[in-house]
Amino acid sequence: MNAASELPEALQSVQFCEDILIVDSGSTDDTPTVARQHGARVLHKDWLGFGPQKRWAVEQARHDWVLCLDADERVSPDLEQSIRQAFQAQCIALENDPLLAGFEFPRSNFFLGKYLRHGEGYPDYSRRLFHRMRAQWSLDEVHEKVEARLPEAGFQRMNGDLLHHSAESLQTYLNKQNRYTSIQARHLVERRQIPGWGKVVLSPLTRFIKFYLIRRGFLDGLPGLVHIAIGCFNSFVKYAKAIEISKSEQADKATTPRGGDPS
Repeated sequence: MNAASELPEALQSVQFCEDILIVDSGSTDDTPTVARQHGARVLHKDWLGFGPQKRWAVEQARHDWVLCLDADERVSPDLEQSIRQAFQAQCIALENDPLLAGFEFPRSNFFLGKYLRHGEGYPDYSRRLFHRMRAQWSLDEVHEKVEARLPEAGFQRMNGDLLHHSAESLQTYLNKQNRYTSIQARHLVERRQIPGWGKVVLSPLTRFIKFYLIRRGFLDGLPGLVHIAIGCFNSFVKYAKAIEISKSEQADKATTPRGGDPS
């Protein structure tokens, strides 16, 4: 939605694909026009949430092998070459191997003026190229992922980076993270996975140790520190929001008269 400024580079990077499909959820800018100018089919679908929206999009594709990108992502030349080589050299095997659900490749995140190469921002392996009869998007409203339909099916790793080049400001990024943590907190409550205060405190700490120290996020300088700090804070806020929602719902139940609505 409203991705006219980001689409040209994304669409140019997938011109090697036989069918390019854009699913739009109601843009008020030139997104549909820009998409058609780059040879894409444009379909409208009211927003369902990230997972359901992407699953619907995959169902509209003309081929079983699908490559899924967001508007702020680009296929690097190295990744394009890997995809071409895989399908030229293994076309028959790819079609006839039911246990090959798809491929995953590293995603390089552009943050505060540079591509992150360590920590949480890289390699960030992403499953984006898959056979839709063997894999599908999860139905998560946020942080959706591609899952194999069969437990024994798997994904092969492919060389070349998927470039995540978001043009959003830090304020926009933080606003988005606030929305995401609210959705995640609600899901935790719905699944009755209410965290204790120990997890609220320890989760961001272990996250920092893992990504900043063990996976050397410090090598990405200030952008790496800011990126990981936000990720740790998101972990803290997600669990804190879940506790708040749970306590609020418990309080509502306690004040509701049995057998009737609140007076």
